[in-house]
Amino acid sequence: MNPRLDQLHPYPFQKLRELFAGVTPNPDLSPINLSIGEPRHPTPQFIKDALVAGLAGLSNYPITQGSDALREAIAAWAGRRYGVNLDPATEVLPVNGSREALFAFAQAAVDSSRHGRRTVVSPNPFYQIYEGAALLAGARPFFLNTLPENGFRMDWSRVPEDLWESISLVYVCSPGNPTGKVMSLADWKELFALSDQHGFVIAADECYSEIYFQEGKPPLGALTASHQLGRGFKNLIVFNSLSKRSNVPGLRSGMVAGDAELMKQFLLYRTYHGSAMSPAVQAASIAAWNEETHVIENRRQYAEKFAAVMPMLKDVLQFDAPDAAFYLWARVPGGDDDEFARELYRTEHVTVLPGSYLARDAANANPGKGFVRIALVDNLDACVEAAGRITDFVREFR
Repeated sequence: MNPRLDQLHPYPFQKLRELFAGVTPNPDLSPINLSIGEPRHPTPQFIKDALVAGLAGLSNYPITQGSDALREAIAAWAGRRYGVNLDPATEVLPVNGSREALFAFAQAAVDSSRHGRRTVVSPNPFYQIYEGAALLAGARPFFLNTLPENGFRMDWSRVPEDLWESISLVYVCSPGNPTGKVMSLADWKELFALSDQHGFVIAADECYSEIYFQEGKPPLGALTASHQLGRGFKNLIVFNSLSKRSNVPGLRSGMVAGDAELMKQFLLYRTYHGSAMSPAVQAASIAAWNEETHVIENRRQYAEKFAAVMPMLKDVLQFDAPDAAFYLWARVPGGDDDEFARELYRTEHVTVLPGSYLARDAANANPGKGFVRIALVDNLDACVEAAGRITDFVREFR
């Protein structure tokens, strides 16, 4: 087997299962799981109907590039959302969820030859796929800590000067997982300038971009920033997904867009990789990308949960309100995120994710240590109930 597999770390939820081994949660309380970022709002019926209506497509092999109709729907959505004109033929590809594309792109983008550019930069904490993608592509991950003292931004001045020329790929996540931080136009301008200077590719993970709290004021995206700065899409690939936007995590449908030359090579890789999307899923995806009313309702429900939960927790946990996404990134009293999560599970039957599981030791610190990620993905009543239990727990825990 590929020896690089031995470099992979256990996934955070495997670590969580090990943490809870032998722990019996309070049997008098129903379980509430706020550890995993899995949307739990109901899937809209019209998407289900479109999936069923597309089942006739199961009698045909799909093409990797996806149907013209799907690429046109994605490009039209990007035009409405980001104010850009994408060429559906060369600047858009459908993918089987942003997760598989984020992983696959590194396999195509990294030059792992002996003298290649073999460094991949990732925020820290981070989505674990970035690290796994880098390692299995034969690259060396470089983790850039995002810390409270710098507003959870990626501070590029902390990248050693002699490292830049070895960097092939930089992952950024905006809105951030787990912090909810959104990159500003100034942040993008700085990153684009570094990419133009050093020649690395930017992989912009924007799968949380449609969960925000003030209707009509969406988070700035990489495509919009690039357009506003007048630079085009050179060395930029953006990843997005229907999972969070449309409450279809099981559909496994997303998109990538950006630099046409990079997209051409990525399509070649995907053709051999066997990454074509089922025609039925394509039909459902077209329906989802073309409709916004359900997305607005989705945002309303998340905003309602944050408005209810944050005032309940503000006196017992330290956190900043996120710019977007559905996580609270909260500092725990005492600083032991393992103990906090385990004892909360034991006494209150509420599951949250220790922040240290989402990070690696870098620059002499684990930037996730002392934090927990709380995913407000359940219904309003469950989230309010969980917040009440967490409040009671912290008052006793202290």
